[in-house]
Amino acid sequence: MAKEKVTIQDIADALGISRNTASKALNGSATIPDETRNKVIKKAIELKYKQFAYMESDSLISKQPGNIALLTANMPSNSHFGSRLISGLEKRISDEGYNLSIHIVRDIDRSSLMLPNNFEASKVDGIICIELFDLEYSKKITSLGVPTIFIDCAADLFYPDLEADLLLMENEHSTYRLTKQLIDKGCRTLGFIGDYHHCKSFHERWAGFTRALNEKGIPLDLDQCVLNPDREFFSDADWMDKRLGEMKQLPSGFVCANDFIAVNVMKALKNKDLHIPEDIVVTGFDNANESRIVEPHLTTVHIYSNEMGITAANMLLSRIKEPSQPYQVTHIQTKPILRESTGD
Repeated sequence: MAKEKVTIQDIADALGISRNTASKALNGSATIPDETRNKVIKKAIELKYKQFAYMESDSLISKQPGNIALLTANMPSNSHFGSRLISGLEKRISDEGYNLSIHIVRDIDRSSLMLPNNFEASKVDGIICIELFDLEYSKKITSLGVPTIFIDCAADLFYPDLEADLLLMENEHSTYRLTKQLIDKGCRTLGFIGDYHHCKSFHERWAGFTRALNEKGIPLDLDQCVLNPDREFFSDADWMDKRLGEMKQLPSGFVCANDFIAVNVMKALKNKDLHIPEDIVVTGFDNANESRIVEPHLTTVHIYSNEMGITAANMLLSRIKEPSQPYQVTHIQTKPILRESTGD
């Protein structure tokens, strides 16, 4: 006796659901929950219903949304490039069916090489690291074996040791161009303000600054620089006033590691009754909101933050798909913006 053909009703009866529900699930109707659809497809494969007869048990089960974790030491503020970066990143990964969860890495986590309490490596498909500049902690994350991308990294990182993808904004050449323009406009003494050991981006900006000085034959005067550890810049409201007050002679201009520092430098200079740019010029980096509000408006470097987020997402998604591909170190273009703080 010939074996009877399996029908949709057989599948429905086996699962205790209506024939209509089973039919919609097999035809990919968006009104059917993923869990129900998965059960129907599994049963169709098990009963060898029509086109499902030669399929493996998990071949057409719809994938549950994936999870990507963002690990950061600081929540990005609205004025920081990180908030716009995360916006571009989240949209791109959500288009591919991934959810983004944010996990704060506390100081105690970093010092003890512990992961955040609410983070489980086994439940994520990829990791994005922002504002994590501790070399040993970076190695802790990459040792998890989860596809990972760092957006900026520790200043002393040796790229081949990272074993993860790395995305940076272009730092050195933009800072070089700004510094060179200041020299060409007549500045003969320049100081750098920022901790170039803080992160790779600050280190590259320092490299651009010193390269411009070297090429123009202008000696680097460390007494006219403020290179303290980054955490000290946030210690007291008048911290910058004190640092500038310790200088025997101010340079003709300051090149600052970011806009936050530059705005504080400008405040301290105004407190000394100095006029910008008539008495001294100042540059920043980031094109933060403050750079367009402070008076005079700040010469800075624009970061394409949203595009960086999209690029970071694409790099991580590619790594998830092809884990064995060579690691990438990528720089995204930046653009100097000349404003009134340098007389432009």
